[in-house]
Amino acid sequence: MTTLHSFLGRIAQGLNGHGFTKAIAGRMGRAVPVLLALSLVTSGCASRVQDVLQPLAVAPKDTSRVTMLVATTRKPSEDPGKLYSGDRGTAISLNSVDVSIPPDRNRKIGEVQWPSRMPPNPQKEFAVTEVAKVQSESHVLDWYRRNRNSKHQVIIFVHGFNNTYADAVFRFAQIVHDSGTDAAPILFTWPSRGRAFDYLYDKESANYSRRALEDLILQAVNSPDVSDVTILAHSMGGWLAAEALRGVAMREKSVPAKVKNVVLASPDIDIDVFRRQFTEMGPKRPHFVILTSTRDKALEVSGWLSGGVNRLGRTDLRPYAPLLDELGVSVIDTSGVATNDALGHNAFADSPEIVRLLGRRLAGQSLEGGKTSVADQIGVTAANFAGTAARFAVAAPAAVISPEAREILKEELSSDGAGIKDGQIAY
Repeated sequence: MTTLHSFLGRIAQGLNGHGFTKAIAGRMGRAVPVLLALSLVTSGCASRVQDVLQPLAVAPKDTSRVTMLVATTRKPSEDPGKLYSGDRGTAISLNSVDVSIPPDRNRKIGEVQWPSRMPPNPQKEFAVTEVAKVQSESHVLDWYRRNRNSKHQVIIFVHGFNNTYADAVFRFAQIVHDSGTDAAPILFTWPSRGRAFDYLYDKESANYSRRALEDLILQAVNSPDVSDVTILAHSMGGWLAAEALRGVAMREKSVPAKVKNVVLASPDIDIDVFRRQFTEMGPKRPHFVILTSTRDKALEVSGWLSGGVNRLGRTDLRPYAPLLDELGVSVIDTSGVATNDALGHNAFADSPEIVRLLGRRLAGQSLEGGKTSVADQIGVTAANFAGTAARFAVAAPAAVISPEAREILKEELSSDGAGIKDGQIAY
């Protein structure tokens, strides 16, 4: 009998008749140049100015501003320009952070204009204008009421591997500004050391932070002032978000209805693990959107480090999109989208097409010059980010799956199925 485990396992391993051994050998051969590229990319990041969170003495004029609430499990830093380190803290710390973004005429959508020196030039670079500790629940409520929109929507962003506190703050500010969303922005930043070769430390830090993210999600949905929660998670943060939602479902018996949409961008999740996470959330799940790319070199290395099992964000799920859509999962393939990222891992944020897609209802709008629409280019016909209508319609080839296999897949992803059949208990 066909099982979901074996079915997805074949997809994940990409056998195609070549066998597991050859697949692993190929991955190892490709991993060496990718690791070299990764080290070169991150060595450039290491030369950046680091103490960028010291607020400007004078508020800039003619710039945009993003105000976010930041929750972190990082250890506080004694350096006011860093605020928090990559070490693990013993509490959840809360801050309100204001980020100034240069005028649109001086920047490109999708780019973070990192300061070249301190103090930064706010006309050309991102700059922090205010940092304040959030001392109590009443202060959290005050912040939210000042920053909520008319629909009382919240967006929670969970960053990925190799991010400092400042990296996460500036990237989220860029996403909020460039996408045009007016949902109240909340950043959850966990103790990543921001170093390319600390992958295992970061993975354990994400594990360390699961309960804290669960608590943050529950605090948001339990607030009577919040009507709609969207979770956007990138890379390893996708694993953390899925784990937290699984934990919330176990604590509350289901994922709360206010969590309407979950966007996993380039999720660094073992494809078999995601099957279990998804199942254990229960039948009442939010709508999931998964952004994938078969050209994601960072996830290629992650798959190699993880025993050769493909990552969810690097698996071509388009042939199975119709079936996944029945289960409340939509797929966007970004393989053909141009980005500024040499590793092809950050299309969700640095591609103007994708970041606009996340922020606005496109409904097949055409580009100038008679080109096909952005939606057509990436196989999407409509989208609305951080809103109650956030549902992505995917144009993908019909899956070549037998009716029997389709029913098995749906059943295994829709319930835990504890009965014994043919000497086995479905898992």
